[in-house]
Amino acid sequence: MCVVDMSNNPPPPSSSRAKDFFPSPALSLSLAGIFRHGGLAAEGEGASTSNMEVEEGEEGSTVGGDQRVEEISSEYSGPTRSKSEDEFEGDEDDEGGGDGDNKQKKKKRKKYHRHTAEQIRVMEALFKESPHPDEKQRQQLSKQLGLAPRQVKFWFQNRRTQIKAIQERHENSLLKTEIEKLREKNKTLRETINKACCPNCGVPNTNKDGAMPTEEQQLRIENVKLKAEVEKLRAALGKHASGTMSPSCSTSHDQENIKSSLDFYTGIFGLDESRIMDIVNQAMDELIKMATMDEPLWLRSLETGREILNYDEYMKEFLVENSDNGRPKRSIEASRDTGVVFADLPRIVQCFLDANQWKEMFPCLISKAATVDIICKGESSNKNGAVQLMFAELQMLTPMVPTREVYFVRYCKQLSGEKWAIVDVSIDKVEDNIDASLVKCRKRPSGCIIEDKSNGHCKVIWVEHLECQKSAVHSMYRTIVNSGLAFGARHWIATLQLQCERLVFFMATNVPMKDSTGVATLAGRKSILKLAQRMTWSFCQAISASSFHTWTKVTSKTGEDIRISSRKNLNDPGEPLGLILCAVSSVWLPISPNVLFDFLRDEARRTEWDIMSSGGEVQSIANLAKGQDRGNAVTIQTIKSKENNMWILQDSCTNSYESMVVYAPVDITGIQSVMTGCDSSNLAILSSGFSIIPDGLESRPMVITSRQQEKNTDGGSLFTIAFQILTNSSPTAKLTMESVDSVNSLVSCTLRHIRTSLNCEDGQCSVWRKIVSPSPLKSFVHYSIRKEGLALILICICSSM
Repeated sequence: MCVVDMSNNPPPPSSSRAKDFFPSPALSLSLAGIFRHGGLAAEGEGASTSNMEVEEGEEGSTVGGDQRVEEISSEYSGPTRSKSEDEFEGDEDDEGGGDGDNKQKKKKRKKYHRHTAEQIRVMEALFKESPHPDEKQRQQLSKQLGLAPRQVKFWFQNRRTQIKAIQERHENSLLKTEIEKLREKNKTLRETINKACCPNCGVPNTNKDGAMPTEEQQLRIENVKLKAEVEKLRAALGKHASGTMSPSCSTSHDQENIKSSLDFYTGIFGLDESRIMDIVNQAMDELIKMATMDEPLWLRSLETGREILNYDEYMKEFLVENSDNGRPKRSIEASRDTGVVFADLPRIVQCFLDANQWKEMFPCLISKAATVDIICKGESSNKNGAVQLMFAELQMLTPMVPTREVYFVRYCKQLSGEKWAIVDVSIDKVEDNIDASLVKCRKRPSGCIIEDKSNGHCKVIWVEHLECQKSAVHSMYRTIVNSGLAFGARHWIATLQLQCERLVFFMATNVPMKDSTGVATLAGRKSILKLAQRMTWSFCQAISASSFHTWTKVTSKTGEDIRISSRKNLNDPGEPLGLILCAVSSVWLPISPNVLFDFLRDEARRTEWDIMSSGGEVQSIANLAKGQDRGNAVTIQTIKSKENNMWILQDSCTNSYESMVVYAPVDITGIQSVMTGCDSSNLAILSSGFSIIPDGLESRPMVITSRQQEKNTDGGSLFTIAFQILTNSSPTAKLTMESVDSVNSLVSCTLRHIRTSLNCEDGQCSVWRKIVSPSPLKSFVHYSIRKEGLALILICICSSM
């Protein structure tokens, strides 16, 4: 199984103390823990390997053929003896005392030597430092103590065996205690089930042949789980008692638990591989219907053009029971979208089967991803039929919206020669046994159907169907999250299109000169695009609410909420070494996302908001297109000021849902070498930038017009600004209040300059827009938007010719 460490923290140090073989009181499967403590698996594996490296006559086995290994104490305690090769002495009688004709040899008698207290003290001191001395250490010790090398060797083997025996007895005692606790719980559950009355209302259960009460069902399920856990503990105890299992293995219990998740399915949840295949096949059938059926299952909104799921029809079509099964109140998010992407079908399928490629394809949506276990590898050539257990942490590019941790099984199936389907579905019996505080989001059958078209294009139909716990969302993001736009199909499709288009432009060899200025070679172009992509990925990872970060809220002088987080870079050459401080603020601006994006990426207006430019002249050195939209480009800019010259690498990208402008100051010598085609992986950059998404209120049109170009009205923007600065070049340095105040002022001043440049102060906007009325009078409607509290106020002025 592949377990991925996605934490920035170093692996926890190993511990020699015995760990509980199973968690108590009830089994809790938390796949999220795999990512929060990803280094544990590798560490435990190494420890186990170390303990299993045995010499001849190792602990727990026989020594020297049929010789028994004796336990000895660290003190001189009596009859314990050791022997060496030449410690045998023949007993010969006097010549006169024996028969001369009887020439057979007398049996040899073993000669035993007791270790002195000084010898034991010296060997005990070395044992504390090195329980497994090498040949050189044994030779030195034998000379020092006057013992044979084999005597020293066997003493250390016996000492290790004694320590292990003590550990086994202690761990067996813990396991027995745990089994007794489980037996008591099992007994209590049995008594509850056998009661003739309902434990809640006291009404007698007279209908023994009827449907089983819900309470009794839950108790029976819990009873089965406890039985299975007791059997596992008994089996483990038997292995310890027989001496066939090293107790050092018990210290790596967590690693053994995640070694194969199918052990959980078959041993605890009662799900074998055939049952899992039944579930994913049903999910595949549901996905195909959801992707291909129209009305009455999907209804198109007249206002927004989005498809809305008719949930009553959905429950009828797929026989879904309208019950929460005791779960907290949940909300349903369902969406469907269709798009065309520039990519080959096999490449897209491979991206979904590789967790790392999948995460890189959707950097603004996925903060963590891993393949926990492979249930079915599928056909070797094209992976048709592959089934794997996966984990993902979904994010928005702001720390104000919590991430969503989701566990699901992914199934890839080839429907025809030119069509594939990929479905994700959460499994109930796994979800029911995960800590309830972690199961806040689960997937009903979701995924995409990919159809290969001509000329390297693929048509993708995406269905996203989530079931999430209702939780408090910041009022600024409530509309876009609750409407399903934030994590919906449109967002996934738009991101996939953007990344595939970027890959096409990266691999292209015939890019027009107007789309690739300032870089002379194809190798240089690829190096710059690769560096810009790394910079954007780093930005996406730095500003989300992922568990990678611990955010602290501070208030700026102008009233905005700013969240700060710090991290230490010890050895990553892609970022400056030292203490890095990240500051993020998210605000609402009554500006169209397109207007805001064009303003921020315009080099001619950079001095209006960039404090670091100090009013210097900004010139473009290189401009590399990475998409059909002119906003998707990588530029290298130089800022000339009296103090010094500074070069900036900027990556701007936009799609139908989200826009980003990411930039970083770069070393001039380093970026010049990258422009010639040199490797960019060791060039240290620290990215800052902006994320822009619509506020979700554009779904309420302000005018109705027959003109196609006027149908999409402009709403406000949810604007996130983030700065990363190196506060100290020493990784051991601590964060100071001066650094926090400096980055606080930087964020506040930049926001104030942006508002001033766009004539937008205190949530009001003085930019008036004109729309032509469809009436024959050729009247004009001028409108302006401002925000007061949580309300948008529209001011319209109508005039006619």
